[in-house]
Amino acid sequence: MSDIREIIVPLDCSLLDALNVLNSSEYLILLAVDQKGVLVRTITDGDVRRLILERKDVNVRIDEFSVQNPVVVSTSATDADVLKLMRLNEINLIPIIDASGRPVGIHMKANIDKTILLSAPHMGDHEQHYVREAFDSNWIAPIGPNVDAFEKEISDYVGGSHVAVVNSGTAAIHLALRLLNISHGDFVFCQSFTFIASVNPVLYQCATPVFIDSEHSTWNMCPLALESALEVHQATNNLPKAIIVVHLYGNSARMKEILNVANAYGVPVIEDAAESIGSFYQGKHTGTMGKFGIFSFNGNKIITTSGGGALISHDKDMINKARFLSTQAKDQAPHYEHSEVGYNYRMSNVLAGIGRGQLEVLDQRVRTRRAVLQKYKDKLSHITHISWMPDVADDYSNCWLSVLSIDPKKTNVTPKILIQALFDQQIEARHVWKPMHQQKLFANNDYYFLKDKSFCDYLFETGVCLPSSSSITISQQDFVIESIIKVFTGNNSENMD
Repeated sequence: MSDIREIIVPLDCSLLDALNVLNSSEYLILLAVDQKGVLVRTITDGDVRRLILERKDVNVRIDEFSVQNPVVVSTSATDADVLKLMRLNEINLIPIIDASGRPVGIHMKANIDKTILLSAPHMGDHEQHYVREAFDSNWIAPIGPNVDAFEKEISDYVGGSHVAVVNSGTAAIHLALRLLNISHGDFVFCQSFTFIASVNPVLYQCATPVFIDSEHSTWNMCPLALESALEVHQATNNLPKAIIVVHLYGNSARMKEILNVANAYGVPVIEDAAESIGSFYQGKHTGTMGKFGIFSFNGNKIITTSGGGALISHDKDMINKARFLSTQAKDQAPHYEHSEVGYNYRMSNVLAGIGRGQLEVLDQRVRTRRAVLQKYKDKLSHITHISWMPDVADDYSNCWLSVLSIDPKKTNVTPKILIQALFDQQIEARHVWKPMHQQKLFANNDYYFLKDKSFCDYLFETGVCLPSSSSITISQQDFVIESIIKVFTGNNSENMD
């Protein structure tokens, strides 16, 4: 509860006066009260902006505004009650009123939201050093020494691939497709079990995605389903121009088999390693085996630049072309000359500085996330109706997320029940990715699977992602584990060993 005297205003206050109070306050809300001090309405900075845009006279009084029933809580409301109201109404501040309706304080979400997040950014001291250099040198633009150094350091880390850092993993995929000259009428084979960012760039190029099921041993693209789809498309002379395979949740796909099939048909492979930097397939870094590899440094990834990505390839000319395209395709000339379409995709020097610091601790972050998954496995091993994303013997996963599958034949606990129960305990858990072939956007696209029911449909029906941050504390993970055990024992104790 915070002191709110500075943000209480009378109903006869003008819009201009309200704006001045709001502007001088640390809060983003005002509490308008009547002559008895009873709260009548709240006024946010958004309300003021909307009224100004509606060309309201700045001298209009607050009591002339539209009637409002403000969201409030009593002094006895618990943090859990308040947080539930905030989420329901999508707000970050809630006034507290006494029995007479007078405001006596305000709840701020930042002060009470103790949610254990699924995958939180984990920042340290390394990042600040490089960012400070960017500020001290005033080198803020989307080029600069941090960008060059970050590209070299990623290259060194993964073993020598050429690298272009950009503003998102999605942008990197788009550049890869552009470099492969994919356009209207072309087909691109895509893993169905993935986030939509793996597929949307295909639409940017006006091409058609064709979806491939996953297989049991990795939960990633099934080489046999891929081969079946290639056979069908070869028969109609419609081979894809590329294959996008995803290393889901940090686990590598079966790249040897996939590359063998792809090479047999002469189709280049793009590795979406957005979730798997730091992972290995048979001793090789994920992202380094196809024609192109993609990394993501989004805020929830194992290392982050807040938003960012990288395109990597053994083809130096292709990466040079990617840099050209990502900076608006400016031709060599003493003026702004453009002969082809370009994009504003380059990473900034500031964000690259964050990435350099994050990259220095990547191996440590991987070890921590692997330990988080192992603890889940150890502490929940007695629950026989859950299984875990497979751990392939010759591979090394960064375990970006810890993911389980619930056997519906052994328990009445569903992913929805588990996720809601954890949510009620301020624990963030999520469903696994909904397969692309189930999305309305792709309702008419082809989908290839081997049996009467696709495997990734089963994974979506049964899978749950658990909190996996490298910054999760021992007590936080213990609480998550205890909460999971309570859900299963409370709903279906007879199915416990």
